[in-house]
Formats: sequence, C-alpha cells, structure tokens
Amino acid sequence: MPVAQGINKKTAYKKQTGLGANATGGGGQIVRRTSSVFQAPLDTFESNEIVSHQQSTGVGLGVIKPAGKIDGLLSPGTYGTLLASLLRKDMATGAALTGLTITVAASGQNWTLTRSAGSFLTDGVKVGDVGRLTAGAFNALNSQKNLQVLAVTALALTVKPLNGSAMFAESAVTAATFAITGKKALVPATGHTNDYYTFEEWYPDLGRSEVYNDQQIAQVALSLPATGNATISLDTVGRTRTLGAAQVLTTPAAETLTDVLTAVNGAILVNGVQVANVTGAQVTINGNTAHSDAVVGANVVDDLQRGRIAVSGSFTAKFDSVTLQTILDGRSTTSLVLTIAEDNTANADFMVVNMPMIKLTSDTPDDGEKAIIRTYAFTAQINSAGGAALATDQTIISIQDSAA
Repeated sequence: MPVAQGINKKTAYKKQTGLGANATGGGGQIVRRTSSVFQAPLDTFESNEIVSHQQSTGVGLGVIKPAGKIDGLLSPGTYGTLLASLLRKDMATGAALTGLTITVAASGQNWTLTRSAGSFLTDGVKVGDVGRLTAGAFNALNSQKNLQVLAVTALALTVKPLNGSAMFAESAVTAATFAITGKKALVPATGHTNDYYTFEEWYPDLGRSEVYNDQQIAQVALSLPATGNATISLDTVGRTRTLGAAQVLTTPAAETLTDVLTAVNGAILVNGVQVANVTGAQVTINGNTAHSDAVVGANVVDDLQRGRIAVSGSFTAKFDSVTLQTILDGRSTTSLVLTIAEDNTANADFMVVNMPMIKLTSDTPDDGEKAIIRTYAFTAQINSAGGAALATDQTIISIQDSAA
C-alpha cells in the first residue's frame, strides 16, 4: 500500500465568493511552501463524574475547529493575494504618472526627481514606495531602475536607488513616466474586505483529498535575516473539513517561479533615513481572527470572528550610536520601512513592508567577544498623520509587491 509523500502533496487555495460558498473546479493557485499542515481538531471535554468503579466515564466531543499553517520562503508575486486578505484590502496597481517633465539632480547621497507641474502628493506617491522612470529619453543610469521614495513634496521626490547604484543628473526630460511598481495593499480606514478561502491538501499517491472551507488568513509572520532567505508563516482558521477521493480544486495555477527574496538585497528606512547597521527584522501581522462561539445543535461554528489588526515585531542593530535609544527614551513615534529584493540588479523584483508609525518598546543588548547587538521591539499603530494628498498612508501597515 503506498504511503503519502510530502514531495508529491499539492496545497492549493481558491478565493470563495463568500461565507459558505465553497470553491471547486478550475482556478485557484498551488502555493509554494516549506511545509503546510492543515488539521481539524475537536473541542474535547472529559467527564469528571465520581463513580464507585473509580474510572473515567469517557470524553465528549464538541465543535470542530479547522486551522492551517503554511510556512514558506518569501518571494514576489506568491503571497500577495493572501496578504491583502489579511490587510482587508485588495492589492491595487500602483499609480503611473505620465506626461511629466522631470529633472534629475543629486542631493547629498540621494537624488531628487523634480517635475515642472502637477503634484506627486495628489498623485498618491508615498514615502517608502518603490517606483521606476519607465518612459522618457532618460540616461540609462536613470531608466527602469528601482527608486525608493525617501521624501515627497508636491513637485519633488527624494529617492535612492534600491541597489545603491549611481544615477545621472539631467534636466527637463519630457514625456516622462514615473510608475509605482507592481501592486500595493494596506489596511484601509473604511471599506474593509472579508475574504474566505477554500484550501485543499491533495495527495496524488493515495488519490485522497482534504478540503478546508471558509478559511480566513488569521496571522502572518515575516522574518528577514541579514543573510539568508526571507521567510513567511501564514496561519488560517476555518469552519469545515471534507475528506474525499477526488481532487476538488481540479486545475489550480502552478506555483510562481519568482526568486526567493534575501534581505542582503534591500534597504531599511528608520524615520525616512536609510540605515546600514540593522542585522535582521521580524514582523507579525495579527488579524485577531478566531472561531466564533458554538451554538446548540451544531458541530461547526456558524462564522469566524475578527478583531482589530495588530502589528508588532523587532529588529536587531549593531550598537554604533544612540539614535534608536534616543527615540525610545523620548517615547516618540517613528517609521520603519523594510524593503527586500531578489537580487542586486537595477530592476529586480522586490517587496516593501511599510509601517509609517511605530513605537519602540525595548532596546535589549547582548554581549560577548563580538560586536554588541541590540534588539529593538516595536508596536505599530495607525498613522493618523497620513492620508490622501499627504506623504504617508493613513494605515498601520502597507505591503508593495512588484510581481503582484
């Protein structure tokens, strides 16, 4: 008798049209993973009767509470849909600003893109966004290059090439386009989405299917080591599990083929300034999603309940100044933007995790015969200073994916 092999298993998902509208048939997506574990545990309650035979009288079984966990290596275009569902807003294509006249000039270690008319603010460009000059007769050092926005005014962007390469000063390039690359999702102030998914674990060596319906993305943890692969861990909760002998999501799209992201190819901004002493970062986005309360006469919950979105994490940095300690001691807010790319080429695919308002909550040091490293824990909050026609988004977190 064959034994199911993990290398043969396919984990696929497809968005449902709503609660109880289980997805089937074509469409959907096979997800890349290092592991995926879906299960359907039951509430249990052991009898605590005292009887003369001095033995347990059994255990009762209650509501089923399906849940899943997918661990993987972070790559562009792979997890954007699921991350957007957690943030409760669909990924949207970045703004493409066309017909501009742009002057490129050096500004210390950075560069400015100055337009002759109009407004970058009203056009929706935000600090932390990564865009490219995609049209106009620019020098090759300026064109089709990932440029991270460090500051925004109506007429000028302060930018830095993501790979640290040089740009070229030139004046009044006409018919220019500056486009925010890929798509972006953020936690909105209104109009939140409420997405449900069907996940299927298909075991072709056994011809067996496990289908988990009405699943929501409950939490995501991102880990960005200074050297090594960036990782992602997604937790889901749902309502039902169905076992079967036929594949339900029959023709899901194959796994994406984008390269795995590495933090060595990227940049970290603290308070709008690129820093070079950070040695790693972790971010957890918690949707506080759980199974709703049980009701009499049903062995499945009727829905899932969602709470507020909470974002927290930490980053480690070499102790070479008191800048971060001063922010902590002042109990002030700052910003944190984590950008990671697949390689060091000018137009490499990338992802940006942007938290426009955080508070540091600790600065724990280590020790040893090495460089001293401090760990800075943080908690994010909604950026009340952001919004339309302003330099930052009014959100707790946004995610940009160049390949979404």
